[in-house]
Amino acid sequence: MEIITKFIIATEQGRGILAALAKEIATEKFTSLIEQQQLEDYITKKFNDKNLIAEMNSMSNQWLVVYAGDAPVGYACITSNGRKPKNQEDVRMMRIADFGILEKYNDTAARLSLLKKCLAISKSYDGLWIHEHKENPLIAFFESEGFIMQDETCQHEELPLPSVFLIKKSL
Repeated sequence: MEIITKFIIATEQGRGILAALAKEIATEKFTSLIEQQQLEDYITKKFNDKNLIAEMNSMSNQWLVVYAGDAPVGYACITSNGRKPKNQEDVRMMRIADFGILEKYNDTAARLSLLKKCLAISKSYDGLWIHEHKENPLIAFFESEGFIMQDETCQHEELPLPSVFLIKKSL
């Protein structure tokens, strides 16, 4: 099955694909970590149509979807926004603000396709950072691809979860 990553834009179809993926991935990712109501509130707030239109049309963001054949199986958001690690505040960096693959497709090919596109988008910058919840199983994948976990820890930006920063320099 062919694995390919493409940009997605804020058309009705694009928003529908992204909203469905985001809801399913967030549910898989956070169900065992937070209360059901917190999860529902997070999904409703972050992935409602109005917010998606604003986020997808922001000049600071680029949205990607990875496909297995014709099926959308994951997505990522690359942005220049967000809280950087303290030791990187003066460095020109991009951020992977969201990165997820549906569990049934979470294999090396899909992850690598999505990450390679993120790296290609960010290559004119000095680095790339990720701010992710501490229990995310994808952290090991990012580290295997050259990201280095930072000593700094804090809370996830939108959920009551401890989180970490990962950095990849010299893209």
